[in-house]
Amino acid sequence: MTTTKAHGPTAKMDIRGVSKTFDTRAGAVHALDRCDLAIREGEFVVVVGPSGCGKSTLMMIAAGLEAPSTGQILVDGKPAGPAGPQRTVVFQRFALFPSETVAQNIAFGLRVAGVDRAERARRVTEQLEFMRLSQFRDAYPHELSGGMQQRVAIARALVVRPEILLMDEPFGALDAQTRTVLQEEVARLSREMNYTVMFITHSVEEAVYLGDRVVVMSSRPGRIKKEIAIPRDAGWRRLDIEEASSEPGFIELKREIWALIRTEIVRQ
Repeated sequence: MTTTKAHGPTAKMDIRGVSKTFDTRAGAVHALDRCDLAIREGEFVVVVGPSGCGKSTLMMIAAGLEAPSTGQILVDGKPAGPAGPQRTVVFQRFALFPSETVAQNIAFGLRVAGVDRAERARRVTEQLEFMRLSQFRDAYPHELSGGMQQRVAIARALVVRPEILLMDEPFGALDAQTRTVLQEEVARLSREMNYTVMFITHSVEEAVYLGDRVVVMSSRPGRIKKEIAIPRDAGWRRLDIEEASSEPGFIELKREIWALIRTEIVRQ
């Protein structure tokens, strides 16, 4: 598999020379070291690596929720600035408002942005239909399963029409069956809507199934160790994940990526 770079005018989001050091009581912790990662418009990039390698820190910096110690984040070649609707985030924990309905939760970002009532209603209805949540529009979060709550969180992120969607282990808190269903939902979403996505996961299988490119990080301080391109016309792309995972090409990629991660775990 080939290694690809996208710096320059083709990059939608460009992470350039990003390092991060945290000051703790025990001393300085070097989380990231000179990370360079560029994501093209419409590309689904999945970041994997050993636990503690700084994957989530890199995403928080990319989202504008954490400042880098050095380096910068560019969107369309310009400094990205602080967090905003241009880059929305879906976290592992759903973070829904418990006293608001599904429809009200989805509408939150639109209310903050000052979108008028009629347009809010139209876009919320559109997202409810796309995420197959229409029958739950008046339900409250505690009435939903974990998988349904995460669908609501994804809909809330998408309804503001972000240029970049960042997802930090969004299925990590779900049971295996629900996780499988949502992996297939996100794969469908990516095909149909062509979003620009940065997706963090511990699952190599998930990375191969979802990614146009898989980025493997080293052990801490996290660096970009290798980038592996996955063809969009790969034979398993339109299969469900159980069928895809038995395809020879899928198995080969999974072994290659896991071998890279295993080497980093042994080095820790």
